[in-house]
Amino acid sequence: METTIPLLFAAMVGFTHAFEVDHLVAVSSIVTRRNSVKASIKDGIYWGLGHTSTILVIGLLMIVAKVAVAEATFGYFEATVGLMLILLGIHRIWKTWKHEQHHHEAHHGEVPHHHHHLAYGIGLVHGLAGSGTLVLLVMTELKSSLQGIAYLLIFGLGSIAGMLLASGVFSLPFSRRFTNARQVRGALTLASSLLCIALGCKVMWENLSAL
Repeated sequence: METTIPLLFAAMVGFTHAFEVDHLVAVSSIVTRRNSVKASIKDGIYWGLGHTSTILVIGLLMIVAKVAVAEATFGYFEATVGLMLILLGIHRIWKTWKHEQHHHEAHHGEVPHHHHHLAYGIGLVHGLAGSGTLVLLVMTELKSSLQGIAYLLIFGLGSIAGMLLASGVFSLPFSRRFTNARQVRGALTLASSLLCIALGCKVMWENLSAL
């Protein structure tokens, strides 16, 4: 019973984890390149898969292989996430400016063939944030390595579901069904990108100054 309860809550914890501020800011910046809710939802799924992949790798190293990771290392992990947010915001501003320069309004925001590599890559990096705390918590609560990995898997499924929902909701303002005004979508993209950069700077400062 003591083992079952943490596993039952793993999906719920993972679902709510997807709605943390840095995750929402990142996904809002990702979906600005879409004008289709369906494509944005797929971005959310790929983000969740990337996020889960990193957590599982770290979990396997710490729980199964018994690799000891210094606490300061996780501070650098968090700072890396901050750097990623900054680069993501700059990337979106550059792509938006480039698009406006060429006036490809008919294909606004679309990525050729709807590739989701960016979303998966961002999920991979985002999995670094808080991964150490999560794995250490699992190691404390669950004595079996198998149970620990099961928890991380269920947690990952919950985070995928949460990000799927978040990406779908955040993509609505950028959908052509919401507005056809290029200026409005451009303004929303700029605001999202600047917020991404600001949060990235904050995350980097908080973690590097504490080391």
